[in-house]
Amino acid sequence: MSLLNKAAVVPRALTHRELVELLTWPDADALFAAAYEVKCREIGRFVSFRGLVEFGNICEKDCYYCGIRKSNGNVHRYRMDADEIVREAEWAFKEGYGSLVLQSGELTGEANATFVENVLRRIHAFGGDDFGVTISLGEQNEETYRRWREAGAHRYLLRIETSNPELYAKLHPADHSWERRRDSLRALRRCGYQVGSGVMSGLPGQTADDLAADIEFFAAEDLDMIGMGPYIPHAETPLGKDALWTSELRKQRLELGLRMIAVTRLYLHDVNIAAATALQALDPEGREKGLLAGANVIMPNVTETRYRADYQLYAGKPCLNENSALCRGCLERRIAAIGETILWNRRGDSLHWRRR
Repeated sequence: MSLLNKAAVVPRALTHRELVELLTWPDADALFAAAYEVKCREIGRFVSFRGLVEFGNICEKDCYYCGIRKSNGNVHRYRMDADEIVREAEWAFKEGYGSLVLQSGELTGEANATFVENVLRRIHAFGGDDFGVTISLGEQNEETYRRWREAGAHRYLLRIETSNPELYAKLHPADHSWERRRDSLRALRRCGYQVGSGVMSGLPGQTADDLAADIEFFAAEDLDMIGMGPYIPHAETPLGKDALWTSELRKQRLELGLRMIAVTRLYLHDVNIAAATALQALDPEGREKGLLAGANVIMPNVTETRYRADYQLYAGKPCLNENSALCRGCLERRIAAIGETILWNRRGDSLHWRRR
């Protein structure tokens, strides 16, 4: 039995060496096709939409790769008020998005916890549990996670960025802790969320062994959803200010991002995997290619257009000037063109979570 066939038949049965072999598989098209076959068998030719609201770019973190890190003085900071956030959520709900993602820079403290809790309660009042709500608001204490879950959040996305603590330390200041981030994922599980995480691929100093370990980390933490994407340098960050960035590097970074989607699908089989917007920043058809490599989730931006240019974690973010209706229509046509069907008015919960 070939390695691709072995991966497709039995989930979580590959060794570390076999994961590395798949990540470097010589025939990328065959790798993507095998992953897509698993996706179709497990989930069908369906795409779940999550309307993304990026409601603030004020951040306490100072990650060396991120465009909205707190030390970047060139960023125009904003935070939407509760009425604005709820209005965007209502628009997504009425337009048939079965799910919403609320994302912002990482903030802690009681004022932030209460603000988010109240927004979640207002969204739950009109959407109920039929409208899936994912939040991606960073490291918090367990009590805050519990309050937000009880207020109506169903899923939480907290990207570990890399499963290698030594590499993590090179990407963050000394007061940022890999162990604290991992422990936060475990706290989220205890609070009853569908738990998601993810990594960046193509980081300086990262190896195929690191990426294989990332996929093993997803399995070890029993994650329900994976949101990952290629590392794209931002010129106003310590990691990106002197980074070489050529068309060939863009091509390589795109392929590596697609390989991570494919191998994650081949290893885990039944989790939700997002085709990140960063793929589209590297290729106009990047998100569609992500779907054809095994992803099944897309997060169209439904944030009010005037805020979008101020929420750039990486350079070249697409769709900054398109309003939400244009983004929705454009994506609907693109996805239909590759033979996939959007699950309108469905939460699109992780099959792995449902089976647990």
